[in-house]
Amino acid sequence: MPKDNDSLINDILNELANKSQDTPVNETAPQPEEQQIVENDIPVRDELSDDFAHYEPVKDEEELFIENALEESNEEAEKNDYFIDEDTDDEENNAGYVSENQYNQPPVNRPHKKKKKKKKRNRLPGVLILTTLIFAISISLSLVIIAFGKDVLGIGKSETTQLVIIPEGATTHDIAAILENEGIIKSPKCFELFSKLGKKTNVYIAGEHFLRPNMAYETIIQNLTTNSNANKEVVEITFPEGQTLVDFSLKLEEEGVCKAEDFMFYFNAGGFNFEFEDKLTAATDLKFYRMEGFFFPDTYFFYKDMTPEEVCQKIYLNFDNKMTDERYAKMEALNLNLDDLITFASIVQAEAPRFEDMQMVASVFWNRLNNSDTYPKLESDPTAKYANNVIKPHMDIYDEATINAYDTYASQGLPPGPICNPGIDAIDAVLAAIPSENFFFYANIDTRVTYFAKTLDDHNANIAMVKQQYKDAEEAAKKAEAEKKKGAN
Repeated sequence: MPKDNDSLINDILNELANKSQDTPVNETAPQPEEQQIVENDIPVRDELSDDFAHYEPVKDEEELFIENALEESNEEAEKNDYFIDEDTDDEENNAGYVSENQYNQPPVNRPHKKKKKKKKRNRLPGVLILTTLIFAISISLSLVIIAFGKDVLGIGKSETTQLVIIPEGATTHDIAAILENEGIIKSPKCFELFSKLGKKTNVYIAGEHFLRPNMAYETIIQNLTTNSNANKEVVEITFPEGQTLVDFSLKLEEEGVCKAEDFMFYFNAGGFNFEFEDKLTAATDLKFYRMEGFFFPDTYFFYKDMTPEEVCQKIYLNFDNKMTDERYAKMEALNLNLDDLITFASIVQAEAPRFEDMQMVASVFWNRLNNSDTYPKLESDPTAKYANNVIKPHMDIYDEATINAYDTYASQGLPPGPICNPGIDAIDAVLAAIPSENFFFYANIDTRVTYFAKTLDDHNANIAMVKQQYKDAEEAAKKAEAEKKKGAN
């Protein structure tokens, strides 16, 4: 380069150096990011110097190690969806990173990683779940309140009258439990509360009460605390063993309790929810009166002009009480159902005039039933009488099959249903099932003595003996009448 040019360049450089010295320096003023002093005598970047435009400071091995460690840590954080809280101190953010101070090195100029913001959670699912839960609870509570309200008011419940027995000394709690068991109410606690609010506790009347499930709690309480039958006339009727359902219905009508026809309808219809009803077999076409035999012979107290439903339930209750668990257990052990047991007992009741003979009469029929190949028919006279004297006159349409089914001289085994209403002695005689070798019996109706036999020859001899007894008795009666007339003259 020519000398003049060299001089010119030197003059320019000197002038620039003088200006730099003359300009006061503000030590506290922030330095531009582009101007950073680097140790080890690295020149200061000058905007006017093209030589320093692309200058990058040389990094030693330790600085490179630190930067690599930081980059690997940041990459691992990104993979794990690691978020940095903007409000967190640098020490917390750099936890786990390699500290530059460990190497006593000055700060390294490195770019800051852009911090990620926390994701805002969507609260809509939680709000929907909470709303659904509140809605479900509200509906459930509403349904419960409606159900309790309907029960308290008796809405939508059965209109069938039911007999409820309140024992002496029963508390409100006891009565509420009884009503629940009978299906009258569904909420004993609610009933107790109503009773307490109405100040009706300890004023309940023991005895028989006829209630309906469709009664309101208030009506039920009023019924249980007042004697609605106080002014009604009481009727006492004794029904003897061995009579038929038709006989009993006529007796009820004679005493002014209820009409015989209405009683027969409701009694045979049943459906009063007593335990023994569940043990009855389905009615067959050959069975004439469905509930013949289930009017337990006893002394009953009725009122004048009772409803037939109330009368029937009193009788059903008595039968239900007589059939204990012990009797049901014996019945099942003998492979009998309830219909067969009462049918069997009705024949024993009609055949045996004395209690002492009932078990042996039952034994004869047991032997015939268990030896049906030899003795296929029971051949009981009372069954034939029932078929001809009770069934036939009350048939709307004559049905010979039904008549023959009840006549044990014409059919095998037990008849389709009872032929009378047996007492507890006849029922127990069947359940005793006393073993014997007898297949025949013949009774003297006048003396009420029954004679038993193992063979047909012995049986025929007993028949001849009884007939002779009748003849002797008749002759003795004539002789006594003649002597009476003779003495009168």
